[in-house]
Amino acid sequence: MEDYEVEAIAWKNAKDEDLWIFDKLIVARKLKYNCGPVGMVVPRPDTYIVRPCVNIPGMGRGAEFHYIKDDTSHLPFGYFWCEVFKGRHLSIDYKEGRQVLTVEGHRNSEELWRFSKWVKVDDIIPLPSIFFPLIKKYEYINIEYIYGNPIEIHLRKNPDFVHGNSIAIPVWKDEHISVSGNLRFVESPDYNRKGFYID
Repeated sequence: MEDYEVEAIAWKNAKDEDLWIFDKLIVARKLKYNCGPVGMVVPRPDTYIVRPCVNIPGMGRGAEFHYIKDDTSHLPFGYFWCEVFKGRHLSIDYKEGRQVLTVEGHRNSEELWRFSKWVKVDDIIPLPSIFFPLIKKYEYINIEYIYGNPIEIHLRKNPDFVHGNSIAIPVWKDEHISVSGNLRFVESPDYNRKGFYID
């Protein structure tokens, strides 16, 4: 099952009052990030992350960095701009509010969707209190962080680590990679991705 199908199921099963978590602009605003919709002037010239407010297909589709001086009306409608966080990219699963899986994403590319690998790590980040109301309604919550700042929330667990693996190396459609060791390939088709090598 492609990841966007998992996300679509999460959308269909979400309570109406929780649909805000799918809107990344609303999430960013609630977390008090420096952000705004297309059409709002940025507070100062800087490089911002610009991406769709809602992106059910996932995989960072449409996300790009833009240097913006003030006006944002030239950007695609339905998008928003937000301050840029730099640092480690973690994806954390919480089951009934308890942290049960943490993986770190690594990139060798400027393309924001193209990760080179995901690896299990031991970092502990308690579930932010803003998401406490969700844990009584959904068994799993997945949150992606950059430098400890939540940037995406999903009402499901990480689909790339359901095999008990500790590493997942994406295999993209436009590349041929060879891996050493006892890794095996599993199909997991999604945006430009064929699957993963896992341990």
